[in-house]
Amino acid sequence: MTAQNRPDTRPEIVAIGGMADWMLAELRLRYRVHDLAAATDRTGLLAQAAQARAAVTTGAVGIEADTVRRLPQLAMLACFGTGYDKVDRAALAQRGIALSNTPGVVATCVADHAMGLLIALVRRIAHADRLAHAGVWGKPVIGLTTRVSGKRLGILGLGDIGVRVAQRAAGFEMPIGYHNRQPRADVTHSYFGSVRELAEWADGLVVACPGGAATRHLVDAAVLDALGPHGVLVNVARGSVVDESALVAALAAGRLGGAALDVFDQEPGIPAALAGLDNVVLTPHLAGSTRETWRDAFDLMCANLAAFLAGEPLPTPVR
Repeated sequence: MTAQNRPDTRPEIVAIGGMADWMLAELRLRYRVHDLAAATDRTGLLAQAAQARAAVTTGAVGIEADTVRRLPQLAMLACFGTGYDKVDRAALAQRGIALSNTPGVVATCVADHAMGLLIALVRRIAHADRLAHAGVWGKPVIGLTTRVSGKRLGILGLGDIGVRVAQRAAGFEMPIGYHNRQPRADVTHSYFGSVRELAEWADGLVVACPGGAATRHLVDAAVLDALGPHGVLVNVARGSVVDESALVAALAAGRLGGAALDVFDQEPGIPAALAGLDNVVLTPHLAGSTRETWRDAFDLMCANLAAFLAGEPLPTPVR
């Protein structure tokens, strides 16, 4: 039997969506890949993939209950990314389908981005850049800003990302405070029992906690008012953590000094009211979008996939 006629015995997987071309190319070297995102006949492709025991997706794409239902042999979903907000976990749980994600790999780059947003906001760098591109010498327009060094930085969520933000802020001689569900025994930063207390103390608040129902609108009008007209907010977590309506109102009324956001409640939508403000810096959820981060996250996703297919424990299961 020639190589061309030999049956393909590689495991089948389903690519739900969101994978970059290079990721799909690498997956195809190891597996028979059913690319759902590229399918013109979704129903037909899912029928062809009926024997697939594993699937891959991204946090932004997730998987719907109907797709789970149409894959009767599915037993494992490997998610590229830390978040899995769009994954129908109830549908997975009903069938006992395992879920993995790629935690930790984005932390370094997201922390870098958070500090970049903070500096760009406080020193009005983004505003000055817009003026310069418009041919305007912006120094008289912007006036005096304030320094970043030595200011009190509050971190909401001292996990992988929050710890790295604190490490970077230490280089700016910034006192660090934080709020978690429980204080950490392995850090010396000041712990605050509520987000509002943290905001009252801080000059700037970096949001780095998980998303989900438990943290929805955790940063509300009261927290924003506690930050005050000289305080600033940076969000690199999930858009749902911040009450966007309250944020717009606080900025418009001058009750908050400024905001720098990489995430939004209804992505890819960005509220027009935010886009029109000079004391706001906006980036389109790209804090973790570096070549290094994507490579590491893809490798970890593949490690979870390979472990499942080999009957071994998942390196990073979602419990």
